[in-house]
Amino acid sequence: MSLEQPVYSVLIVSASESFNLTLSALLPDLRYDPVRFVSSVSDAKRIFLERHYDFVIINSPLPDDVGTRFAVDICSEKGGICLILVKSVLYDSIYNRVYEHGVYVLPKPMSKQLFSQALDFMTSTLCRIRKLEKKTVSIEEKMEEIRMVNRAKWLLIERLKMTESDAHRYIEKQAMDRCVSRREIAENIIKTYL
Repeated sequence: MSLEQPVYSVLIVSASESFNLTLSALLPDLRYDPVRFVSSVSDAKRIFLERHYDFVIINSPLPDDVGTRFAVDICSEKGGICLILVKSVLYDSIYNRVYEHGVYVLPKPMSKQLFSQALDFMTSTLCRIRKLEKKTVSIEEKMEEIRMVNRAKWLLIERLKMTESDAHRYIEKQAMDRCVSRREIAENIIKTYL
């Protein structure tokens, strides 16, 4: 567990000044920074092109859209976490359209405690997503190394008439003797024989 508290960026899409003031008080600077406010989905799309935000909070409806499509895009394509606040009579309808994309939905009016708990859920989800992304990158890097080593082995087999096991041993030994990765040895072999 880290002693340093992470800080999350927040984009709030809301046309209501009173809502924005209330929400500002619920987002402490030590945990949420920057917090940016826009009043329409089109403004939010433009802002999101300039900068990624960890959390997007949509106070629906907005002057130009309900915000469901934007919320789905944020969760599906941009790797962000999105919360839509909707009138309670619309909750079921909106929830059924967005839940399978990972969008959080809360009915309005809501308590400060419920909103705070929603932020905690969003934070947990973001942490899990970031861990999975790191794991994915690690697996992809490992697969790329395996492909490169295999390519180098086949070049040694083709050009130096080694057996596959001899080529494998050669790459392993070179990596150990030089204290470098197998990938680096494979890259050198590929440069040499291509």
